[in-house]
Amino acid sequence: MSTASLRNDHTLIEKVLNALETTVSLLVEGKCIPEQILLPTIDFTQNFTHVCHHGKEEEGLFPALGQTGMPKNMGPIHRMLLEHKMTEQLAEQIEVNTKLYLESGNSSKLILALQNYVVHVREHLWKENNRLFMMADSRLNNVSKEVDDRLQKIEHAKLEELGKSRSEYETLADELEKSVSKI
Repeated sequence: MSTASLRNDHTLIEKVLNALETTVSLLVEGKCIPEQILLPTIDFTQNFTHVCHHGKEEEGLFPALGQTGMPKNMGPIHRMLLEHKMTEQLAEQIEVNTKLYLESGNSSKLILALQNYVVHVREHLWKENNRLFMMADSRLNNVSKEVDDRLQKIEHAKLEELGKSRSEYETLADELEKSVSKI
């Protein structure tokens, strides 16, 4: 299946989204969230989700779909590219508002930034899992091995560029989940 790697990414991203939802609840309750929890969130949203995962889609999946005749300037690919930009902007808002929160203790803007990110990314993942990836698996069935190999190469290159590994991000997601559950 040509989207298996991307679906695995989604599972990891959803684990972090769950931790972010818990973080929001804790902030709403007035709990203090330490930077040891917030800073890895920034790393994950900006580097794993945007650089690595979106890179795999934009440099691997979307071009492969383009070769099957799916247009890039309209339709599902175009929509996903627009949503990737929005995800990047929302991740930047998390970073800005995390810094503000750590400096001032005022959590209102951070709560809003986290909520916006979680809602947007959950909707985006749903569209990909239930629409785009189903189309991709059907269209790319005869070249799925080549697509899978290309996605793995892109992931390796992107993570190497960041000086990270997939296992580091998997550990980060697990640690975020555990850390917020202890607050």
